Amino acid sequence: MDNRDDTEKQWSQLIEKIRDIKFTMLTTANQEGSLRSCPMVTLEASEAGTLWFLTGQSHRKARDIESNPKVNLAYVAGDKDTFVSVSGECSLVEDPAKIKALWNPFMRAWFPKGFEDPEVGLLRVDVEEAEYWDVTSKKMTTLIRFVKALAGSRNKDETTGHGILHPRDGG
Repeated sequence: MDNRDDTEKQWSQLIEKIRDIKFTMLTTANQEGSLRSCPMVTLEASEAGTLWFLTGQSHRKARDIESNPKVNLAYVAGDKDTFVSVSGECSLVEDPAKIKALWNPFMRAWFPKGFEDPEVGLLRVDVEEAEYWDVTSKKMTTLIRFVKALAGSRNKDETTGHGILHPRDGG
């Protein structure tokens, strides 16, 4: 198996681990280096090692990401002993078609004006590394570490690739 096949297999394993976890905690760092976390809903995972989220454009996490794009996502499903840490680089993306494609009624709780509200922003996290806690062996295990070849193939303007993680109705 070559590196690309191995990476794709690891990506599939990551998606399988986080698929049923509705919320993740996104941690950003502000300009002073202070860390902040907030709950997010993972809406899509593309084949290129990218996770997609919707956010408020004026939220402070958007400013944090502009000054420091390195982020962490913590996924926890204690009832299933699933604990996953994902590190990557985050960017704010302007793509109204992608926002519309990811939109579901659940999002109205945060954006009552709907997907056309100019406040609705799109976050793209390009995964660099993911680890999970293996409860049986009581140790952290590296699940994925993207190689430069795959990371180099990511196009910042590419918004294709599918794999919706949560039902479109917000359930």
